[in-house]
Amino acid sequence: MGAWALLLGAWALLLPLLPDAAEAQAQACSVSPNVFEVKENTEPTSPLVEVFVPEGQQVTLGPSSTPFAFRIQGTQLFLNVTPDYEENPVLEAQLECRRGGTLVTQQKVLVIVLDVNDNPPKFSFEVKVQRVSEDTKVNTTVIPETELQAEDLDKDDTLFYTLQEVTPGASDLFSLVGVNLPAVRLDRPLDFDRHRNVTFRLLVRDTQEEDAVPSHTATATLVLEVQPADLRPPWFLPCAYEDSHFCLPAQYRGAVPTGHRLPSPLILRPGPIYAVDGDRGISQRIVYSLIKQGSEDDTFVISADSGNLTMAKSVSSPQTFLLLVKGEQEDRARYSVTQVTVEARDASGSLPHFPQSLYRGTVALDSAAGAAVKDAAAPSQPLRIWAQDPEFPDFNSAITYRVTNNSDFRMDGEEVLTATQLVQAGIFYAEVEATNTVTSGTAAAVLEIEVTELQPTPTGTTLRPPTLSTPGAPSGEGTSTSPSSASPSGSSTQTPNPGGSHADDQRFSVTEMAALGGVLGAMLLLAVIALLILVHKHYGPQLRCCSGKALEPQGFDNKAFLSDNGEASWAPAPSPPPTHTPGEGPAEVSPEPPTPEPPAPRLPTLPTPASPGAIPESPAVARDEGGPAGVRSILTKERRPEGGYKAVWFGENIGAEADVVVLNAPTLDEDPASESGSEGTGDEGDGASDVGASTYDSTHI
Repeated sequence: MGAWALLLGAWALLLPLLPDAAEAQAQACSVSPNVFEVKENTEPTSPLVEVFVPEGQQVTLGPSSTPFAFRIQGTQLFLNVTPDYEENPVLEAQLECRRGGTLVTQQKVLVIVLDVNDNPPKFSFEVKVQRVSEDTKVNTTVIPETELQAEDLDKDDTLFYTLQEVTPGASDLFSLVGVNLPAVRLDRPLDFDRHRNVTFRLLVRDTQEEDAVPSHTATATLVLEVQPADLRPPWFLPCAYEDSHFCLPAQYRGAVPTGHRLPSPLILRPGPIYAVDGDRGISQRIVYSLIKQGSEDDTFVISADSGNLTMAKSVSSPQTFLLLVKGEQEDRARYSVTQVTVEARDASGSLPHFPQSLYRGTVALDSAAGAAVKDAAAPSQPLRIWAQDPEFPDFNSAITYRVTNNSDFRMDGEEVLTATQLVQAGIFYAEVEATNTVTSGTAAAVLEIEVTELQPTPTGTTLRPPTLSTPGAPSGEGTSTSPSSASPSGSSTQTPNPGGSHADDQRFSVTEMAALGGVLGAMLLLAVIALLILVHKHYGPQLRCCSGKALEPQGFDNKAFLSDNGEASWAPAPSPPPTHTPGEGPAEVSPEPPTPEPPAPRLPTLPTPASPGAIPESPAVARDEGGPAGVRSILTKERRPEGGYKAVWFGENIGAEADVVVLNAPTLDEDPASESGSEGTGDEGDGASDVGASTYDSTHI
């Protein structure tokens, strides 16, 4: 009982204090709500929240607030900065309510900054160079992901990578492991000779779609340098077949004479023994050697550095040597072998051979002894004459040359020089003999040298020397000594040439003749074009007019039947005065031997026109059609005075010289007798008298 009494007494004492506590709570500062979410980069324009401040109190920002992030104006809390998630994802404001200097209460306001895609991804490099060995295996990762990843400050962004080729064909060699995994992988075997440097552009995007908004990208350059690896053995050149990894060497062949030891290296076909490192990026030095086979007699030796094959001793009888040549890298890592076939032949029948049978040269007049003769085709170059042994090219160096039949010139090796001072212009011939000092074989060629008064011009032409005049010779004629020709006996003869020397004939180079032909061809083309233009201009209308039909004969119609307006006129025409006797033929007819009169042709009947405007048929023609009277009615003056016509037909038997006969009706005032005597005389031999009993006026076409 005592305990309960104590409790009731304490409760009684606290009851008066409860209203004071509620009043104190009502007089404290408060904020509602006190947590806010704001997207970053949002500019603050309005108060963040209204703070309830009791009367007599003041609200301020506490020291634990985010520096410079908030401000208080009156009882309103403002965001003082543009929020940036990457700088500060949570902003805190501590509100302190004070009465005077006494702190009454504290409140917290939190601003959570929401992340926005506002930052582009970034690579830690701009250009990355990676060396890749040529012998790297396919599907090997040559650049790991950690070296190529880009960074994005936006926490929720997923990065997408793309490898874009800069070097053509680079995408066939390398690729990315995944679109979100930027590791570079080798897809095909590398070849140092084909791709020594491969360049890519690595692109990263923070959105999967290219057209997404917002979307940011970044790029970097990848350079992959292919390093050569020792993959290929030495290659003997030339290759009969070759690709990027293999060379099939051609077989070397040569020949040597029996009974002779050649001091110089052998000349082989298709070329000298030569090998290179198949890995040209490494280019190891090649060491040559001969592989011994069975009982080798050491006839040939090879230079370890150059690969030149030489004879150690002579070969007594014809035989064939099959030599194996080894080419090995200096580091002894790889080697290859090729075969050399050397035939020992009898050299007694081997003769030198000149590639030309005639050589032409020029030299200036009065040249001193020892002057070089210039090549006529290339006057700036000295004339060189050389021969070769077709079977043993090694003997070419053993061939000597001399001039056999002309003391004015001599040979100095392969060059032609003057032996004395030249005092006479003209063309001279000499024989050059080539002698193989090993086989004693000889060959000859003809040398034609033109001696001119002036130095040869660089154009390839020679100047014509003046002819020497002879006393008593006609003007324009002269005599000169002809070129000395080589006789079979080896002597040089000179014969007089009345017409001048061969130097009178100028020679032109092929280039000059081609240029001249081109100019003349162009001028001819222009002339033809101008002629066509003139013909078209002056005769074009006539050609167009006459292209569809043949021209009608002009000048054979009787103009007396045509009036001024072109219509037929039947007015009588005056008879021309007789200018010849009846026994003479017309003046226009050329005398020809009389021909037998052909049978009278059957005259065709003229078709009656069906058109209303046709010329009415003569009554005589209608009455006597088909008979002689009908024919006469066409040829005589029995016609209507108001109309007229002209009959033309092709006769089969009119005469050999006439194919077409044009008949014009005579005038009305002449009788048949006078008409026959005046105009029909010249046509009696043409068969006109056989048609009816009367004559007619006719014109032959």
